[in-house]
Amino acid sequence: TDGGTHVQCSTTGIHHASRTTMAQLDGIHRAPVAAGSPADGYGQITSQRLADLDGRRVGEVAAAKARTCTEPVELDPGTYEVVLEPRAVASVLLFPAWLGFNGKACAEGTSFAHLGEMQMDERINLWDDATDRRSLGRPYDAEGTPKRRVDLVRAGVTVGLCHDRRSAARAGVESTGSSVGQESFGGYPGDLFLGAGDQTLAQMIGEVGRGLLVTDFWYNRILDPKTQVVTGLTRNGLFLIEGGEVTRPVQNLRFTQSVIGALAPGHVLGVGNDDQLVSNEGGVVHVPGLHLASWSFTGGARG
Repeated sequence: TDGGTHVQCSTTGIHHASRTTMAQLDGIHRAPVAAGSPADGYGQITSQRLADLDGRRVGEVAAAKARTCTEPVELDPGTYEVVLEPRAVASVLLFPAWLGFNGKACAEGTSFAHLGEMQMDERINLWDDATDRRSLGRPYDAEGTPKRRVDLVRAGVTVGLCHDRRSAARAGVESTGSSVGQESFGGYPGDLFLGAGDQTLAQMIGEVGRGLLVTDFWYNRILDPKTQVVTGLTRNGLFLIEGGEVTRPVQNLRFTQSVIGALAPGHVLGVGNDDQLVSNEGGVVHVPGLHLASWSFTGGARG
């Protein structure tokens, strides 16, 4: 899709213009099963350029996941070691981005973020940067403030927050160009990046004795912004890992997990080199897959 040309002018002298484009291809494959609901597989590619879209590859990914999910086994709820593919990572990072690194939320005491504290594993680096050529955002925010790179987490340490003009004035700092046009909301990292690692998906899976490979989460809802406890469901492919190999598909499960707890020091066992743009309900983020020590699954998909 062509985002078109956006022009911003005001009587106070603001004059900005930008042009954005976004190309996205979603592939869904549904495979019949002997009994119960069909098995679904999903693939996606998001880019600035139409030429980057590879329909064949997206379709192959979706079909392969669906075909391997036709005979899922039931797995008891519990805490499992997990490998999250980039789409699953993107879906849960929405909540610390939305309600954690928000300067207004931090000032009001509803955010988990504490500047200068090591709140995540040393492998985690998070930043917001609309000026990065890999991002899709405009170079200025709704208030006309130019955007720049804002480091949020550096080697596990919380180092920054996102501010609009109002929250910045309250904190005695400058706006980070993070306004979404609603003063009641505060600043939001609209072009979020999670730093990539050096492991392939296969390498991360190979280090798991017994755990789960998660393609995606959905119906995600936050239960407590302060602790970042989120609940939701798996979808489009959940697989059991045994002895470093994917062995069987698993019926979808409900999770209830603190996102910050899952990323806490010592809990991130690997970071993938498969960083990519992922489009989700929170916007477009650039993330790799993650190998995490534990993730709490609290029930089946029906409860």
